[in-house]
Amino acid sequence: MSEPIRFYYRGAVHTVDDVSPTQTVLQHLREDLHCTGTKEGCAEGDCGACTVVLGSLVDGQLELKTVNSCIQFTPTLDGKALFTVEDVQQADGALHPVQQALVECHGSQCGFCTPGFVMSLWGLYLNHDAQPCSRKQIDDALSGNLCRCTGYRPIIDAAQRMTELPKVPFDRAALATALQGLQRSQGATYSFEGRHFHAPRTLAELIELRASRPQALMLAGSTDVGLWVTKHMRELNDIIYLGNVAELKAIATDATHHPMLVVGAGVSLNDAYGAVCAHYPQLREMWQRFASLPIRNAGTLGGNVANGSPIGDSMPWLIALGSEVVLRSQAGQRVLPLEAFYLDYMKKDLQPGEFVEAVRIPLPLPLPQANVQFRTYKLAKRFDQDISAVCAAFALELDGGMVRQARIAFGGMAATAKRAPQAEAILNGQPWDEAHVLDAMAALARDYTPLSDMRASSDYRMMAAQNLLRRFWLETRAAAPLASSDVNVWEAV
Repeated sequence: MSEPIRFYYRGAVHTVDDVSPTQTVLQHLREDLHCTGTKEGCAEGDCGACTVVLGSLVDGQLELKTVNSCIQFTPTLDGKALFTVEDVQQADGALHPVQQALVECHGSQCGFCTPGFVMSLWGLYLNHDAQPCSRKQIDDALSGNLCRCTGYRPIIDAAQRMTELPKVPFDRAALATALQGLQRSQGATYSFEGRHFHAPRTLAELIELRASRPQALMLAGSTDVGLWVTKHMRELNDIIYLGNVAELKAIATDATHHPMLVVGAGVSLNDAYGAVCAHYPQLREMWQRFASLPIRNAGTLGGNVANGSPIGDSMPWLIALGSEVVLRSQAGQRVLPLEAFYLDYMKKDLQPGEFVEAVRIPLPLPLPQANVQFRTYKLAKRFDQDISAVCAAFALELDGGMVRQARIAFGGMAATAKRAPQAEAILNGQPWDEAHVLDAMAALARDYTPLSDMRASSDYRMMAAQNLLRRFWLETRAAAPLASSDVNVWEAV
């Protein structure tokens, strides 16, 4: 049975029943609704011209998040609220403080990117209750928006100015009530266009559906799959959407053996990184530099792991920490060390009917039980929203001045995110000193044979990987360790 898509739009429930399951939200806005304020720039989630705000209920609470409408499929709107640049203007025709601030600060020239900036700033305004934001919060909110005309200074000025203007309220309670009426009942998988798009609401439904459709595409945040449609022009058949499965959105702690943080496969990247950073603050820069805020709002950690890209930024640090992937099927759970999950380029140890249920991340033990030095580093041509040339993660368990266990993992250096067993072997059981670090740096040339591509040459990747290991030692050596501001240009400014 196929049911229409229902979502809250322009103050009313909007129903859609005659679109392709892979039609993007942007296409629906512009082509079907003739709502053309939202622009198409790159059609791959990079430029931010298509930014919209989605409202959804999570555990009964309203969440408002910016996402890229160019790579989100229209059926995923079911049960949510969609806000576009046309919704920002006030009912009496007056400009919203976000718009007024952009006018006053001259934050627009050609105007093509402006609707996306408006929506990113509107999301920031709502989520901070119209209170002033730090420069870092503003930069993060705008990380998914590109402008080639004005530059960012007047737009940042507008972000600061908007909270100085008379406050405009937003009725969250009314929106939450409207969304509550759109939620489908538990135990009823939502299907659109017959067999093509299925959205189970419970883990049990998902297990059964996956068993009956082992070849179906598993869709989470659509930050990669969306490009298969918009760029590769692929025809997708069966789709199983994970975004409505409550159990997959849970973050919990399991202390059965070693304390573990269990992150469900449906937890957004932003929420997952936030939870992990509470235990590993060393990940905060990686959190900020992982794509853009709209991509982190839509994408999931489980999807990043299941995708298995050799340049995915999550896998190196997950592997270095000794994380596990939890696989699920009708046969039950199967737990693997994450590095064992990746067999070859884009090839995973995933059996028919299985899917990624969760990621289990070891939590740090207090001193003196463990003394672990942990760092991650990302090398890319831009600070924000860029693909890594090399991504490194190091986790070193020390006993006094001796290395009890070293775990080293790199992305961008092989067909998969991969550990460095020969470099680790040189460090294990030895003093954490420069001589052994230099030997381990040389051993990296035996652990990896990186490729040359448009992002970096093989020689550059190897040299960078070796130098990152040396940087890790400089930051963690016993005598006069260097502060982050001494080795990180972004910390120095």
